[in-house]
Amino acid sequence: MVPDVTSTPSAVRAISPARLGTLVVIAWSGEHPDDERDMPFLLAYALGDGDGGPEATGTAARELLDAVGLPVGTEYVDAAESTGLPVTLLVEAGQAVLTMPHLTAQCTVPPEWLAAVGERGHVYFIFATRPWPDAAPGVPVTEDRLREFVGDEAVLSTAAHCLLPVRQLRG
Repeated sequence: MVPDVTSTPSAVRAISPARLGTLVVIAWSGEHPDDERDMPFLLAYALGDGDGGPEATGTAARELLDAVGLPVGTEYVDAAESTGLPVTLLVEAGQAVLTMPHLTAQCTVPPEWLAAVGERGHVYFIFATRPWPDAAPGVPVTEDRLREFVGDEAVLSTAAHCLLPVRQLRG
């Protein structure tokens, strides 16, 4: 499965949007080591095209995560148990919409991701502080490339990890 990549220009006023640059969100599902069911994953990362280049982009991402209360490292935050965490995920009409203070990003999600969300009610959200410039919108991201980036210990240890409850509109 090749994830759909959608970008959203950064609109973070708490930090300089020009420093963060372009933010990209990718959704996929896959095996989870804790049980047999698929886990829906959501990855947010910057391209590193912000003012000051990749280093300034990484710093801006860490400042954003600190401002919203998501620690960087390998431990995850369970947003359902965290009072006041200003990060939400709305899933509707085949789209995942991630909202953080002064930032909204969305992507189209595959049917198997939606099925995993329906079963679990949350996603494993990763916000990478390390830019991924070669995974730009319009450039196909293969499973191998995604696995290589997300499986890189340098990426994982410098990212924020969060179990994020999914909200859906009710008719």
